[in-house]
Amino acid sequence: MKETGGQRNIDGYTRVCGLIGNPVEHTMSPAIHNTLTAALGENLVYVPFRVPEGRVREAVEGAYALNLLGVNVTVPYKSQVIPFLKEIDPLAERIGAVNTLVRTEGGFRGYNTDMPGLYRAMCRDGIRIEDGQVLILGAGGAARAVAMLLAEKGARRVVILNRTADKAEGLAEEVNRGAGRELARGLALEEHEKLPRGEAYLAIQATNVGMFPGVQDAVIEDAEFYRKIHTGYDLIFNPARTRFMSLVEENGGRAFNGLKMLLYQGIIAYELWTGARVGPELSEVAYVRMKRAMGI
Repeated sequence: MKETGGQRNIDGYTRVCGLIGNPVEHTMSPAIHNTLTAALGENLVYVPFRVPEGRVREAVEGAYALNLLGVNVTVPYKSQVIPFLKEIDPLAERIGAVNTLVRTEGGFRGYNTDMPGLYRAMCRDGIRIEDGQVLILGAGGAARAVAMLLAEKGARRVVILNRTADKAEGLAEEVNRGAGRELARGLALEEHEKLPRGEAYLAIQATNVGMFPGVQDAVIEDAEFYRKIHTGYDLIFNPARTRFMSLVEENGGRAFNGLKMLLYQGIIAYELWTGARVGPELSEVAYVRMKRAMGI
């Protein structure tokens, strides 16, 4: 695929990657992948595909039949695609969710680049997980994936806070079994007062609270809770500044949104598909392009 006068020419050798999900209309992924493609001179295009409910198997098999090089998977299909894969990466299997399909002989291999993307983003922002104390807000699919990452990267202690204590405790037990040690405990949200004073935590906000239209909401409002947080990381990236982030900063902590996680999960997927290595300078170009696409 050559560029002529700023236009990319698609030809018979152009490879296609894409995104399946529902909805996909507001995805930022094309801004990432098509920026990388243009910069690296790859003969590749990236497009979103809206897949109706109940058509996931057809989408996966159709993507393979149409010779797609790779596919990203977004909500609500990250778990639903798993039965239709030829292989699954061990990390994705532990997390129970796949967001990247890589073409192999006879079918797709599934990966989860969300959590490696989160880790790479945190490293770039100077956030350390190893031997740290971490709070997770939420106990759903995103929180489960975060907890598995924390176990893998050597967190010292993890506290899972959720609206229902039973779900938080169940996730903590699952994490402890997988880690082979007493790493995590689960509490109800209102039990955050049990957290010792004088401790400093990294907090990861893994619910959809604070997302549009409820942008003024946070799962916990108590300022005393936020005084225990040295760094807050909200997996939400739109809005760019959430109520959770504001509360962290108002009480002396640093706060980040999930946009860099989105960036790096895309970069890792691109690297898996193409074998390219995306350095810091190009990563920053793609990050700026994403923010421009979001109007921030």
